[in-house]
Amino acid sequence: MKVLCFGSLNIDYVYDVPHFVRGGETLASRSLHAYTGGKGLNQSVALARAGMKVYHAGAIGEDGTFLLELLREAGVNTEHVEQLKDVRTGHAIIQKDESGNNCILLYGGANQSITRQQIDRTLAAFSAGDALVLQNEISELGYLVERAEAAGMTIVLNPSPMDDSLPPLLGSVDYLLLNEIEAAQLLHIPEASAPEEMAKRLQAQFPGSTILLTVGAQGSLYAGEETILRQSAVPVQVMDTTAAGDTYTGFFLSGVLGGHGPAWAMKYASVAAAIAVTRPGAAPSIPDREEVLSRMKEI
Repeated sequence: MKVLCFGSLNIDYVYDVPHFVRGGETLASRSLHAYTGGKGLNQSVALARAGMKVYHAGAIGEDGTFLLELLREAGVNTEHVEQLKDVRTGHAIIQKDESGNNCILLYGGANQSITRQQIDRTLAAFSAGDALVLQNEISELGYLVERAEAAGMTIVLNPSPMDDSLPPLLGSVDYLLLNEIEAAQLLHIPEASAPEEMAKRLQAQFPGSTILLTVGAQGSLYAGEETILRQSAVPVQVMDTTAAGDTYTGFFLSGVLGGHGPAWAMKYASVAAAIAVTRPGAAPSIPDREEVLSRMKEI
C-alpha cells in the first residue's frame, strides 16, 4: 500500500505570548521562531516517521524549498509537490501561551493554488488499495475526493479547518479523524458534550466512516462497526501542543493501515502525541517509530 498525503505545506511563525491577544489589544511577544508546518506536511512527516511509505502532494512558492528538504529527510517522497513562481508558500501565525496552548491564523498561499490538472497528474500514480490522507487546507478538495473515490482509494479526512464545504464530502470518507471542537461544529452541538455521545452521533450520521475522535487531555475514542474504544492520554509536562493532533493522526493511521487493530493503533498514536507535546515546534517535535515503540513498553 502507498499512502498519498495531498495537503498543505506551511511556514509556521510561532510567537511566545503571556496570553492570546484579545480584540483591540496590542501585545509584545517574548520570542519568535520559524518552523516547517502545515497540517499536510506534519501528517506526512508523522506517517513516515511511524513507518509508512508516504508520498506528499501539494504546492509551495519559491520561498518554501526548505520544506521539501525536511520532508525528504523524514523519508517522504516529494515528486508530486509543485513549486510555483507567482505565489508565496502558505504560512501560519501561531500564538503559544505559557501553558503550551496555541491559536493559529492561516494564510493559504500556494496551498490554495492546487488545480484539477495537478490532481489528475498525481492520482495517475496511485490505484485501488492505496490510501489518500486529506485535510481542509488546500483548494479543489471536492474534486480530489471525487477522483480518489472513483479510483478505489481509501480516503482519510481530518476536517480542519471546519467549514460548510465539508459535509457533502463526508459520505465518501472511510476514516474521519477529528477533535472535539470540529465534532461539535459538524454535529451542531455544544463543545462541552460528552465525548462518547459525540462519537456515537458521528457514527450514526456517517455510517460509512470509521470515526476517531481526539479529546485532548481526556484521550481519544474510536467508533467503528458498532464498537466504541477509548484510549487515555499519556500524562506528560506539556511544552507545545502544536502538531499534537497531526502526530496522533499519522501514527494512528500507520497502525491501522499497517495491519494493527484500532486499540494498538490508538495507544501507538497517544504515546507519539505525548512525546511531541514535550518539544517545541510542529514537524520537528514529531518522534520516530523506534522512540515511540520503546516508550510504549514503559506504559
